[in-house]
Amino acid sequence: MRVILTKDTKGVGRAHETVEVGDGYALNYLIPKRIAVFATPSASKEAQMRQKQTADRKELDTKLIEQNIAALAEARIVIRTKANEKGHLYDAIGEPEIRKAAKEQAHVDLPEDAIKLEKPLKELGTFAVPVAAADAFGTFPIHIEAET
Repeated sequence: MRVILTKDTKGVGRAHETVEVGDGYALNYLIPKRIAVFATPSASKEAQMRQKQTADRKELDTKLIEQNIAALAEARIVIRTKANEKGHLYDAIGEPEIRKAAKEQAHVDLPEDAIKLEKPLKELGTFAVPVAAADAFGTFPIHIEAET
């Protein structure tokens, strides 16, 4: 049976795709749970329109993220925190703190999962922070300084 998915479904397909599934699966699970609708001509036309809108939105989001990454590379982001005399931080700097500093100092709002640190930063200095969101990749520098 041909159905159009309304949500991404693992092992079946993505939202707004027309897929061929078993009759029982469609009638007893997908359609009653509103995960899919029957593949009528009008529903197919609407699904194609929504698929195009989703692709356009993704492309626009990617361009916006690329602009944000470029703006971050130009900005000077400084995080001040407590550190000992050897330059070790009392509290590690992680992704939430970096995202907050980028928003406050560079006025750039990054998605929650965009910053890709291997481990939290625990020392004073300048670090290159990797960013990856959608199809955009890049790095930007942050400066961690001791509070006075």
